[in-house]
Amino acid sequence: MPDLTINVRETLGPDADSLLSHECRTISKSSLELPGGDFVDRSLAKSDRNLATLRNFQTILNHGRLAGSGFVSILPVDQGVEHSGGASFAPNPEYFDPSKICELAHEGGCNAVASTFGVLGAVARAWAHKIPFLVKFNHNELLTYPNQANQIPFGNIRQCFEMGAVAVGATIYFGSEHSGEQIQYVADMFSEAHQYGMVTVLWCYTRNDAFKVGGTDYHASADLTGQANHLGATIQADIIKQKLPTNNGGYKALNSGDSSYGKFRTEVYTKLSGSDENGGGGHPIDLCRYQVINNYMGRVPLINSGGASKGESDLADAVRTAVINKRAGGMGLISGRKAFQRAMGDGVKLLNAIQDVYLDEGVTVA
Repeated sequence: MPDLTINVRETLGPDADSLLSHECRTISKSSLELPGGDFVDRSLAKSDRNLATLRNFQTILNHGRLAGSGFVSILPVDQGVEHSGGASFAPNPEYFDPSKICELAHEGGCNAVASTFGVLGAVARAWAHKIPFLVKFNHNELLTYPNQANQIPFGNIRQCFEMGAVAVGATIYFGSEHSGEQIQYVADMFSEAHQYGMVTVLWCYTRNDAFKVGGTDYHASADLTGQANHLGATIQADIIKQKLPTNNGGYKALNSGDSSYGKFRTEVYTKLSGSDENGGGGHPIDLCRYQVINNYMGRVPLINSGGASKGESDLADAVRTAVINKRAGGMGLISGRKAFQRAMGDGVKLLNAIQDVYLDEGVTVA
């Protein structure tokens, strides 16, 4: 096992006891399909995925500092399209160069690099054999005025295969006016990707202005993101990327007053996620555990996103997110802006700190 670069408990600071000692009393860890070096043999091999998909999933698990652990650390840099190139790379313009993106993932010991057709296609012959490629095939372009929440295809599955990708990725904005169309074409493209033997990764995001109720934003609530995950698992995503829950009670809030939305039960909040009957409270690990159970009890692994860069607190924030994900039963972190919006060496240190959480045997599943 590689030497650890940080002390996880010290990095967590005042939150250490709460996060490292918590015992989940909602859904037991014994009910989950947990990550591990044998995950493909133990879980994925029972599915209808073909042999090439099993091999490529194992290829991801066997790469980087976390090789053999069953956990993953992925560098995603699709923000040049999703958040605009200038806004994303202004803090560190060298990442306009696709080779630098791959270099950061490689030097940072990541299991894979996730980026656009353009980025990975531009350097495929130099990098596809050095680090697993995860090609993101749809994006939300930000030049339409006013901006809209819509993910459109930027290429096709055969292109991903021909540039040496072992995996493809997509985003669906669940709850948006375009979600029905996105679900259908992403499901079709995932089916084709599986025929080529590529792993499918789905960014399961929620988007609807109505998800902001009474001054509270429920886009990252445990209940709404959990259902988005469940829909992602239904269209055969092999891995689901989701934001860490920041609250709970989205369905309850959307059903207040005279409004009626979806279906829910109070047990979602009390029994399944450790909140009160209105979705208030709940330990961060329990809220994340609710995301995991919606992924077919972990048969479809959960990776959480690292979030935006805030500056000096980035490393501690990333370690906190990794601890919550791991202890909830997740498979890893996919963190980009915190790493590439800083100097290469500092980005490597941040990625290594995230990986240390998954290498630290003292950080166990709650």
